[in-house]
Formats: sequence, C-alpha cells, structure tokens
Amino acid sequence: MLYWLTALSTGGDVFNLFRYITFRAGGAFLTALVFGFAFGPMLIAVLRQRQGKGQPIRADGPEGHFVKAGTPTMGGLLIIAALVTSTLLWARLDNPFVWMVLFVTLSFALLGFADDYAKVTKQTTDGVSGKLRLAIGFLVAAIAGWWAAAYHPDDLSWQLALPFFKDALINLGILFVPFAMLVIVGAANAVNLTDGLDGLAIMPVMIAAATFGVIAYAVGRTDFTEYLGVHYVPFTGEILVFCAALIGGGLGFLWYNAPPAAVFMGDTGSLALGGALGAIAVATKHEIVLAIVGGLFVVEALSVMIQVFWYKRTGRRVFLMAPIHHHFEKKGWAEPQIVIRFWIVSLILALIGLATLKVR
Repeated sequence: MLYWLTALSTGGDVFNLFRYITFRAGGAFLTALVFGFAFGPMLIAVLRQRQGKGQPIRADGPEGHFVKAGTPTMGGLLIIAALVTSTLLWARLDNPFVWMVLFVTLSFALLGFADDYAKVTKQTTDGVSGKLRLAIGFLVAAIAGWWAAAYHPDDLSWQLALPFFKDALINLGILFVPFAMLVIVGAANAVNLTDGLDGLAIMPVMIAAATFGVIAYAVGRTDFTEYLGVHYVPFTGEILVFCAALIGGGLGFLWYNAPPAAVFMGDTGSLALGGALGAIAVATKHEIVLAIVGGLFVVEALSVMIQVFWYKRTGRRVFLMAPIHHHFEKKGWAEPQIVIRFWIVSLILALIGLATLKVR
C-alpha cells in the first residue's frame, strides 16, 4: 500500500525510498515486530480467558509437558495478524505472487484455527479429522500451484528447476500441480509436527523465511540471476517483503513463546507458516531447496512416518517417541537443550541452501 507513495516522488526525496524492495522489507519487519510486542499481551489475556484449561496435553506425551497444562493456544493468530497487516501495508499489492502466498497462508491459518478451536472446546487432542485437513489443504495447494504456473515465464512454467545444475529443468507438464500440492501440504504438516516444544518451530521457520527472502530477491533480479546462473522469475523479489514481515511477527511471538511459553502457536500458526514456506518455494522455483533449508522439518515428519510404518509392521518402535524431538526428551535431554541444538541445525541447513545459489 505504501508503495503508491512513490507517485508523490519527484526523485531524490523521501517518497522515492518506497520504490526499493529492501527499504519496504525493513519497514515490514519493524511494523510486524512492533505489532507483536504491542498486541501480544492483549491477545494472550483474551485467549487465556476464553480457553480456560488451554491446549489439551497428550496423555502419552513426555512427563515434563504436564506442567504446561493451562497454557493457551492459537498464538499463531498474533503472527498471522502481524504478518498480514505488515505485508498489506508495505508490499506492492499488484504483485500476483504476494497474493498467492497470502492466500495460502490465510487458508491454512483458517484450517489450523478450526483444528485448534475443536481441540480447545472439546478438551481433546483430536481436532478436525486428518482426512478433511488433507483434503482442504490439497485443494488450497492445487489453486496455488495453478496460480504460480500462470505467472511463471513461459520457459519456466510447469517446469521443475534442479539446484546445483545450471539451466537444468524437468518438464512436469500438468504434473507440476500435484507436485506443488505435495510441497505446500508437506511443508505445512512438517512444521506442524515440529511445533512440539516451546520455541522449537518458530525460529527454524524464521531462518527458512530469511533464506527464502534472499532467494526470492535474487531470482527476481536479472543482474543477480545472470551472475549466479539461476533462473529469473519475474515479480518474486516482492516476496522479500512478506518474508521480512514473517520474521518480525515471528520474533514478536517468540518473545512470549520462549520457555516457559506464555502461549502456544497452535495449528493456527504452524500450518499457516509451513504452507507459506511451501508456497514461496513454488513461486521461486526452489522447491527442492526447501527440502534442504527446511531439513529439520523433513526429519521431524520422516520420524513420524517411520515410527508409524515400523510399528504397524513389527509392533516395535524405532524411536522412544515421535516426532523425533520427543525421542530426545525421553533420552533425558532438557527442553532448552533440544530447542537450541535444533536451531543450530536449522541455521547450518539454511547456509547450505543458500550455497545452492552459487554452486552450479
């Protein structure tokens, strides 16, 4: 919205600053951060009052989690509100990819909110049925896949770009949409599974958002893509503003989610943020790189899949408990120890993901 202030510019004045994506990204970050700090206490008070007993705790979960009983959930509302407000304020609203990512984020936020609401009102860990969640998620992702393909340049539309190989493309044709669906829904559910300890999910999400903000800005500029040898995807540079807003909102939330958490993110936040990362990866043609940058989320999801598969076949468990962060809890690791080490792993993976821009 503020981008249109450039119409008042005569060149060299303050209004001219709004032409620059980097300037608006900084504004989006600060706006979302201040929003989180300003409205966090109010939202937490309302959630605590409305929810009563707070988020239900798994009966078969780690023993240390029972002390968290009564902590309100749906804290993702704070992140989403800060993110959307800041993006609408600072991003160019004529950009198709900004709207595509916002569409995915808000759709998964509503789905997560419905799930959280069902859990809180029924005081059970079972919310919206898994089949219904997947069906709605795949529908949203299918729309996003078509949306992205429609605005990708002709030489990239319906193509899968391979990292590490210059100009390497695989023509998926109509199969690009199912592929995009798997990326977006997979990312949403992987982040959701990771959100099991105070502060565990939000920092890796912010690290991934920062990484993809750099990627989006780079692939949206012809000078950068020519130097790096990556594919130029017009309009994606504006996604940096969204990523900056996500980081600002995430930091505002982390202030209240740091151990011991005053509020949990809930599915409202985890599904929305995971879906957003998947949508950004699809928009920037860096879907495979998401698996590297978000490697922590991939491992968390795989640990659940492996546990379920092996238990059904043999009646035995591979991990003491899944997702894998609970396995380490069962082994005696302290919660802050797990969280910080997982943050470090996320940062390392993000650097590896950024390296794919140059290693061609």
